[in-house]
Amino acid sequence: MTIEAQSAVAAAVVVQSERVLLERRRVAEGAVSWQFPAGKIEPEEAPEEAAARETEEETGLLVVPQSVLGQRAHPMTSRKIHYIASRPVGGETVIASADEVAGLTWATHGEIPQYVPHGLFQPVQDHLDAALLS
Repeated sequence: MTIEAQSAVAAAVVVQSERVLLERRRVAEGAVSWQFPAGKIEPEEAPEEAAARETEEETGLLVVPQSVLGQRAHPMTSRKIHYIASRPVGGETVIASADEVAGLTWATHGEIPQYVPHGLFQPVQDHLDAALLS
């Protein structure tokens, strides 16, 4: 397995009731502190599976992946990230992994820049524009 594959991350873009789930990491990666629930993709795991697993492990929320929004090398962390649009199907939103997560919020479209001031990956922004402004 290559170094890139070992460090690849899957992020769940979870939308419910015209809000998107964001979490504040206990340890920020550079200027990034609020982000989508995310974590490393395990060997033999699809990005969609990793996004769902990490969301449950970090937030207690059960989600079903709906579509792949895209992937990129994050401009601030250089980590390869797969963005997965996901729908909640159960569980309760709580800080389930206090060693990793310091806070959770369901942000409206207009609140996103307060949490993510550097902007979003364009396919994610397009998805949230459609999902949150409908």
